[in-house]
Amino acid sequence: MIKLMKYLKKSAGYIVLIIGLLFLQAYCDLSLPDYTSKVINVGIQQGGIPDGVPEKMRQSTMENLQIFMDEDTQKEVQDSYVLDGDTYELKDGITGDKREELNDLLCKPLMMYTSFTSGSEESQKMLSQMQVPEGTDPMQVLSAMPEDAKKQMLEAADEKLSDMPESILTQAAVSGVKAEYEAMGEDLDAIQMNYIRTSGIQMVLMALVIMLAAVSVTFLSARVAAALGHDLRDNVYRKVIHFSSNEYHKFSTASLITRSTNDVQQVQQVMTMMFRIVLYAPILGIGGVIKVLQTDSSMTWILGAAVAIILIVIFVLFQIAMPKFTRLQTLIDRLNLVTREILTGIPVIRAFSREKHEEERFEKANMDLTKTNLFVNRCMTFMMPIMMLIMNGVSVAIIYFGAHGVDNGTMQVGNMMAFIQYAMQIIMSFLMITAISIMLPRANVAAGRICEVLEMEPSVNDPEEPVMPDKQEKGTVEFDHVSFAYPEAGENVINDITFKAEKGQTVAIIGSTGSGKSTLVNLIPRFYDATKGCVKVDGVDVRNMTQHELRDRLGYVPQKGVLFSGTIDSNIRYGKPDMPEEDVKLAAQIAQSDDFIEAKPEGYKAPISQGGNNVSGGQKQRLSIARAIAKKPEILIFDDSFSALDFKTDSKLRKALKEKTKDITTIIVAQRISTILNADQIIVLDDGNMTGIGTHKELMKNCEVYRQIAMSQLSEEELA
Repeated sequence: MIKLMKYLKKSAGYIVLIIGLLFLQAYCDLSLPDYTSKVINVGIQQGGIPDGVPEKMRQSTMENLQIFMDEDTQKEVQDSYVLDGDTYELKDGITGDKREELNDLLCKPLMMYTSFTSGSEESQKMLSQMQVPEGTDPMQVLSAMPEDAKKQMLEAADEKLSDMPESILTQAAVSGVKAEYEAMGEDLDAIQMNYIRTSGIQMVLMALVIMLAAVSVTFLSARVAAALGHDLRDNVYRKVIHFSSNEYHKFSTASLITRSTNDVQQVQQVMTMMFRIVLYAPILGIGGVIKVLQTDSSMTWILGAAVAIILIVIFVLFQIAMPKFTRLQTLIDRLNLVTREILTGIPVIRAFSREKHEEERFEKANMDLTKTNLFVNRCMTFMMPIMMLIMNGVSVAIIYFGAHGVDNGTMQVGNMMAFIQYAMQIIMSFLMITAISIMLPRANVAAGRICEVLEMEPSVNDPEEPVMPDKQEKGTVEFDHVSFAYPEAGENVINDITFKAEKGQTVAIIGSTGSGKSTLVNLIPRFYDATKGCVKVDGVDVRNMTQHELRDRLGYVPQKGVLFSGTIDSNIRYGKPDMPEEDVKLAAQIAQSDDFIEAKPEGYKAPISQGGNNVSGGQKQRLSIARAIAKKPEILIFDDSFSALDFKTDSKLRKALKEKTKDITTIIVAQRISTILNADQIIVLDDGNMTGIGTHKELMKNCEVYRQIAMSQLSEEELA
């Protein structure tokens, strides 16, 4: 997968935008539990009062609070408020860290003040020890105390309060703030409802931001993945189109189709999920851990244990399932290959009554794929239930240990709720990765198969400094001591072939099946490169010309006529789309195709189905010949291209070729002697060796191999 990342460069802008949106979404997701905690702790338990910092207080209350402060604290608190009449109001800008510091300074004084004014048992006990008469205002007594006595009292109070959790101190201070607001005539219910309403609106807005970010990320991810899929298919196609026959033999046609469709689709699907899940999960997980540590670090061991168990489960399942993921794509190749063979060979299968055998062959390929798919899916079915069990177990553990914390006063209910939500987000991030991990191994295998094609270096390449043939020399083909062996083969297919075809000549190549005739002509358009010697076209070694320049001079007709979906006209124009209509008709006449074309109602606009399946073998071959002639090449190569023609059509075609294409060099691979009787040169191949070269008469005299082929096909009268 990593190797394919370079194809994402053009989508870099979208990827940066996606990452930005993911951080925004994660920020909002991670903020919601904090708001939930505050709604419970502040909105419900504390009546909408966030801390022990009164927004305003009476002047008398400020003076009474200062009784419980040292001089530095008195000054700092005094500086945080502005006196308006007989009311102190909190200055603007006291937020964040400043407010927290002020809260720490006010919590203990507020708690002590509330304790004395409320007449609690602890305060009454302290006043009785000081021998204060009943009915006396305790604040007046405390204010009149000597500084040393007051200092001792504050130190004793600090010692008792030092062991109390901060949350309990804050709640006690909040009770003091509530009492002060009530004494000032404030509506406490309105304060509470206003806090809850404001928090609720903020949570709804964050939920909307999360929704918009998620929708945008999904849209952009799909766009980036679609662009990647397009580029991969395009690059695979461009790579394959430049393969020589050697590379085609390394990949089956079925495999190449699977790699450019199914494999690319696997990568595209995972890439869509990559941005939505794989990138988002770590952001959410790490953010959740940070938030958990900020909320309460006493229960982080629960998360640590859960994450460790999750990693062990994933590792074990992947060790079992990964080899099967690798095999899965190979089995898809196999199924495609069998299906392609069966669909292509249906007439032969029916003719030999082999339907049952082919059904069994397809069923085996299908069953192998099904079994492997089932095994992989069964492995992965264990993953989600285990993850859900871990997630629910974590919730139970947090509630159990959190309840003890709430009971002991070391944790607030809202903090416990927030901790559960953060824990779920952390585990959910692992669940996301787990969900994508089902697709990742298969996509990784698919990506590797795509890379195999993209990294395959063609054995036939254009030269760095191409040589242009001399304009004076056209239509010549020369083999100079050429030998060729297929890659990884032990011996040569053709050995030491030397001949030259001059402009306008007809050179025929004949020999028994497997003698190397097709291999020989395939060296001219560089479907393969000679392993020894050189092939020259127009006086230049074909390896020193660009492939486009070389093939532009050639007209090639393969053994099997290949037509493309479209019309008869588009197929004949294939080599030169802008040719005049007269040239199309002339090519069809030379190839003896005009009779059956004009017999069709649509004429040259008659449709051709995929592979030319709506025309006969002979018609397909003649249209292939017309296509090569219409190009008006310097050199025409016929690789046993007259085999599907009857003798009459064959004779007419060769006669028309000789009359209409006098200046074109023609190289014909043939099985029938009648096709090549009048050739200027006939090359006889036997087991890859050239056993004779010359005209028909010359070879009849001095080449035993040619004479045996000729006598097996024609009578002595015909040969004479």
